[in-house]
Amino acid sequence: MSEHQAVSDDRETGRRNPWTWIPSLYFAEGLPYVLVMTVSVIMYKRMDISNAEIALYTSWLYLPWVIKPLWSPVVDVLGTRRGWVLAMQLLIGAGLAGVALTLPGDDFFRYSLAFLWLLAFSSATHDIAADGFYMLGNTPHQQAFFVGIRSTFYRVAMISGQGLLVMLAGYLETRWGDVHRAWAVTFYGLAGLFIVFAAWHQFMLPRPAADRPGPDPSLRGVFSGFGEVFASFFRKRGIVIILAFMLLFRFAEAQLVKIAAPFLLDDRAVGGLGMSTAEVGFVYGTVGMLLLTAGGIIGGLLAARNGLKHWLWWMVAAINLPNVVYIFMSVTQPESAWVVNAAVGVEQFGYGFGFTAYMLYLLYVSQGKYQTAHFAICTGFMALGMMLPGMASGWVQEQLGYQNFFIWVLIATIPSFLVVKLIPLDPRFGRKDATAPDGGATS
Repeated sequence: MSEHQAVSDDRETGRRNPWTWIPSLYFAEGLPYVLVMTVSVIMYKRMDISNAEIALYTSWLYLPWVIKPLWSPVVDVLGTRRGWVLAMQLLIGAGLAGVALTLPGDDFFRYSLAFLWLLAFSSATHDIAADGFYMLGNTPHQQAFFVGIRSTFYRVAMISGQGLLVMLAGYLETRWGDVHRAWAVTFYGLAGLFIVFAAWHQFMLPRPAADRPGPDPSLRGVFSGFGEVFASFFRKRGIVIILAFMLLFRFAEAQLVKIAAPFLLDDRAVGGLGMSTAEVGFVYGTVGMLLLTAGGIIGGLLAARNGLKHWLWWMVAAINLPNVVYIFMSVTQPESAWVVNAAVGVEQFGYGFGFTAYMLYLLYVSQGKYQTAHFAICTGFMALGMMLPGMASGWVQEQLGYQNFFIWVLIATIPSFLVVKLIPLDPRFGRKDATAPDGGATS
C-alpha cells in the first residue's frame, strides 16, 4: 500500500488524514510529562528550593502515572476517547495557568505543586485516552505506518520542554532579573498553547464510529473483569523477579535524574558547576536529547537484528556505567561548555541505548490476552521504580555532597545487574525471524 493510501481520508468511517492530528496529539502528550518530571526540577532550583525538597515533592508527581491503570477502565467506558482528549487538554491548560498564577506569590512552592498535581493527573489521563484513540482513529496499516511518527513528535516535545522552554525562561531571567516572573510568563505561554491544541483537535481529530461509550456505564460495568486482568498479570511465571526488574533496573537513574540539573545549576562553592538556566536547557534539551534519541534508535535496531537477550548485558551496562561522568565532573568542575556537553551527551546516549532493553522487556512481559492492560500495569511499576528512589535522592545528596552522591549512584547500579541475570526471557524475542514467544513470561 502506498503512503498516499496510508494517509487518505475516509469520511465514511469518520477518519481524517493522520498527518493533521497525530504529530500534534503526541507533542501534546509528551510536553506535560517533561514539564512535570524535569522542567519543574530546574524551575524550583532557580527559585532556591533545597535539593531535598525538590527531589521529594517532584518525585511524588510520578504517582498519577503509577496508578493510572486503576482508572483506565473509566476512560474506556464513560464517554468517548476523543472527548477525554479534548477535556484533558483544556484541563492541562488550566493547570499550567494555575502554576503561572501562583509563582509570583509568597507561598508559591505549595500552591504551584498543587497545580502540578492537577497537571500530572490530567496528563496521565490524556495518555490513556490518546493511546486508545490512536488505535480507533487509524486503520491497522496506518497504526504501523505512523508509530515512528508519534514517537518522534513525543521526543520533539521532550526536546522542546527540556531545551527550548528552559532556554526561554533563562533568557527572560537575564532580561528581567526576576526568576519568578520569567517562569510565570513561560507557563502562561504554555497554557495558551494547550488552548490552541484543544481548539485544533476539536476540528482535526476524526470521529471514528468505534469511539463510543461502553455498553454499561455503571460502576459495575466500568470495573467488570478488571479483577481478572490484574490477577492474570500477577499469575505470570517468574512474576517476583519480573517485578524486581521493573522496580530496580532504573534504581540508580531514578536518583541521578533528580540531582543532575541541580548539580549543573548550583554554585561552584558548594560543589556544582554554576551554569545558567539557558546553558542547562541547551545541554539537556538539545545535545543530551539528540544523543538520547540516537541511543534509543541504535538500541532498537540492534535488538531487532539479534534479539533482546543478545544485547541485554550491553544495554544494562550502557544505562549504568556512563553515570561515572558525573563523578568526573564533580571532581574536576570543568569550566568548558564543550566538556560538560560531551559528558552529558555520553551519559544520555548510554541511557537511550540501555532504556531500549527496559521497554522491550515490558512488551515481552505484557504478551498475552490482556496485553494492552498489562502494559499499562507495567508502566505503572516503571513509574513507581522512578518515584520511590527519587524521593530520597535530594536528602542523600545533601548528606553526602555531590562527589560522594555520584559515587553512591554508581554503587546503586548493582541491583540492576543482579535482576537482569535472573529474569525469564526468550532468546528469540525481538528478532525479525521470531515466530512466537515460548511463554517465558506468560500466565
